[in-house]
Amino acid sequence: MYENTKIDLELIRKYDKPGPRYTSYPTAVEFKPVSPEVYRQELEDILKDDRPLSLYIHIPFCENACWFCGCNVIISHRTDVAKPYLNYLFKEISMLKNVLGEHKVIDQFHIGGGTPNFLENDDFKSMMEFIRSRFNFTKEAEVSLEIDPRHIDYNKLKLYKELGFNRISMGIQDFDKDVQERINRVQDEELLKKVVYDVRDLGYKSLNIDLMYGLPGQTVDTFKRTIEKTIELSPDRVAVFNFAYVPWLKPLQRKIDATMLPEAPTKIDMLKLAIELFESSDYAFIGMDHFAKKTDELYLAQKHRKLWRNFQGYTTRKGVHLIGIGATSIGMLDKAYFQNHKTLRDYYKALDQNVFPVMRGYILTEDDIIRREVIMDIMCNLYVDKKYISSKFNIDFDTYFEKELLELEELEKDGLINMSDYKIEVNPEGRLLVRNIAIVFDIYSKVKEKPTFSKTI
Repeated sequence: MYENTKIDLELIRKYDKPGPRYTSYPTAVEFKPVSPEVYRQELEDILKDDRPLSLYIHIPFCENACWFCGCNVIISHRTDVAKPYLNYLFKEISMLKNVLGEHKVIDQFHIGGGTPNFLENDDFKSMMEFIRSRFNFTKEAEVSLEIDPRHIDYNKLKLYKELGFNRISMGIQDFDKDVQERINRVQDEELLKKVVYDVRDLGYKSLNIDLMYGLPGQTVDTFKRTIEKTIELSPDRVAVFNFAYVPWLKPLQRKIDATMLPEAPTKIDMLKLAIELFESSDYAFIGMDHFAKKTDELYLAQKHRKLWRNFQGYTTRKGVHLIGIGATSIGMLDKAYFQNHKTLRDYYKALDQNVFPVMRGYILTEDDIIRREVIMDIMCNLYVDKKYISSKFNIDFDTYFEKELLELEELEKDGLINMSDYKIEVNPEGRLLVRNIAIVFDIYSKVKEKPTFSKTI
């Protein structure tokens, strides 16, 4: 039985400190330069198991610049700039296929960006035909795509469905026109409704909508209307992200009027409101910033403690090897993480030299793997089975994590968790603060001298 999230503003103020989002452990902050040969060796290593692949394709192009964006994108009104990129993408895919041979099938496939629907229909079709000619997809594969609703039409959505896509994710951020203008992302409400209608009409299995709180000009009242309009659209999943204003890292954000950004207490009120409205509309708060209908796979996976997390966020496909293809893409193999070159120039140069275009990565130690399992269980399933961890890794949990368990005692006193001889369970009061609970097991982030991460709320 799902119990609604409990929000204690005093606890939120106490624990609102910088912390990782844990799309991986160790986090990308720990990545170091690695050679293409190391990547090849790790790819060969996964041939020893029968686990399937999760393939991520990155399309970095956008037609318009959204000022809030923190992604690595290339702005262009000319769609033909994507053609040389696709040729290099094909080369990377072919190199990957040469290593993996016929040993791996794809169980999860995602195209993100940027704006994947930036591609012309013929180019998109050629890309998918190229991929499917080299890799087999499982019968129940999750095949998803991010879209910009401003640059989509029925024919494009129909093509994607015919090519096997069964999930769509689209960014709305906010319905308020004033807020849209302040972030340079104006999109008509009727247009958004039409896209949602087309997605439903074409029979897609799932629709995800992204919202963002903390944007310039937002108030609790305007954001309430955005949430209510989103609920009317009835998406299967909703992500409600906290806007991180970091103009020193993302120069495009300098175009935003910082005097119009809501204060921290207002942002907390917005998040609190989002949780209350979505949970009262039969959505479950999956964790940190995601909601899912109680019929959705994400909720069911969490209910059965099988939810996982990777660089794309929450996933029901625990155990698959995530391979990133394209500039900036990040992959998560069983014992290693790798990221491709971020600039097209470096990405192209590596492939011209017939080597994998990786720039950095991280090889996990046995301790990393144990801690990752615990941290991901906290972040995803809100539950750690101490006996399972002990058995899986041949350790005594209470001895191995003696210091961490002592640290958790304060969190237990504050009502965030419940501990016993066999479990650590996140209480409804602790759902908003899962990052604070997880960081107790993180031996890297706790020793950082300077705040490296955004605040946990």
